[in-house]
Amino acid sequence: MVLCLLNLDGVDVMKADKPEKILVVQVAGLGFDFLSEQCGTAMAGMTFRPLDPVFPALTCSAQASFRTAALPSVHGLAGNGIYDRRLRKPLFWEQSSALVDGPRIWAKARAAGRRVALLFWQQSMGEEVDMILSPAPIHRHHGGMILDCYSQPAGLYKTLCRRLGRPFALKHYWGPLASAKSSQWIAEATAAVLDDPALAPDVCMTYLPVLDYDLQRYGTHHARSAVALAALRGQLELLAAAAARNGYGLVVFGDYAIADCPRGAVLPNAALAADGLLKLRDIEGMLYADLHASRAFAMVDHEVAQVVVRDLKAREAAAAVLGRLDGVGEVMDAGAQQRAGVAHPRVGDLMLVAADGCWLAYPWWTDLRQAPDYARHVDIHNKPGYDPVELFWGWPPGSVSLDTGRIKGSHGRIGSGRQAAWAATCGVGGAGGRQPASLVDLAQAVQAWI
Repeated sequence: MVLCLLNLDGVDVMKADKPEKILVVQVAGLGFDFLSEQCGTAMAGMTFRPLDPVFPALTCSAQASFRTAALPSVHGLAGNGIYDRRLRKPLFWEQSSALVDGPRIWAKARAAGRRVALLFWQQSMGEEVDMILSPAPIHRHHGGMILDCYSQPAGLYKTLCRRLGRPFALKHYWGPLASAKSSQWIAEATAAVLDDPALAPDVCMTYLPVLDYDLQRYGTHHARSAVALAALRGQLELLAAAAARNGYGLVVFGDYAIADCPRGAVLPNAALAADGLLKLRDIEGMLYADLHASRAFAMVDHEVAQVVVRDLKAREAAAAVLGRLDGVGEVMDAGAQQRAGVAHPRVGDLMLVAADGCWLAYPWWTDLRQAPDYARHVDIHNKPGYDPVELFWGWPPGSVSLDTGRIKGSHGRIGSGRQAAWAATCGVGGAGGRQPASLVDLAQAVQAWI
């Protein structure tokens, strides 16, 4: 019999029969302050504690840090996008696991024969795991798309659709119709995997985005954000029950904390264009960025941006222009990036951090009539920056909004008031019941538990 440390309400007790398997649930936007203010620190039978996110506090960076127990300076993902310097092209939400450098926290366990699943994690395709489930729609050339999910084993997605009685609806995962329905499907699918002895892995990592939508739309104090938290509570209770009846320990963690942004959007690319550092092409009255001719470009990502420059003079000029921009809190050079743990060959020459209460938007135009065609559509792969305004309908009907003022919450910064929340039903702390203080600490603790 193996003894395991279990921590309930801050009290360490001994529990017999350590679970043989573990379920890890990443919850987008689960901030400790938000949770505490809304309902206290107890949820789904667990007591949540604060956790320092990695910088930048963004989805892909957090997931890469968790799966490697390392900082972005090691794994190379300092955001949801990467800039390919040879193509001179920003690439957002690419799914190849090869983009994440470094050994995985499950590598030794899997080498010993344990089975691992990644459900709805970014950069999962091609990962050395036994089970993968990830949205992978096929865009039709004549318009529209075939809604599908990539899965390994190949028939997993269809099996889960039959068991749940419905397919995964991409429209509920992102865009104006994004809602708790996407997380509900993921939670039910995860529970179905745990309940099936033929499928159930030893290590299962899944993702719930339910808080991400309305906290960005409305901010942390809106009634709709409280409704989203209530939906999360139900989904975690569903997963906790599935974990308990199938002998899984459960770890839940937030990747970042969303904060209100009453000061609104900052437009670094508009500033670069006004200074002549970012070149634009006028195509039928619409302005498109000419990154082949440009000397500087800001690849924005919530409250953070990676600035790519052509040469040293362009770097100095861009730093000066952006440093004067109201709403930019910090311009990070190579030394600052090194100190923050984000220095990597794939990271921008400069990094911007928005001032508290602000966020960074990608537009370089100031007249809405000059917006590129893709600006009015949900187009997460072609847009050269993250665009949260896709969460709102716009005009004409069927398009998305161009009004950056509608966004009330953002993330990416770390520090005071920006801690995430985590909890566990099994002992993943250090010696003497020491609790993980950061996301990397938690990843190392889960690695040791595995």
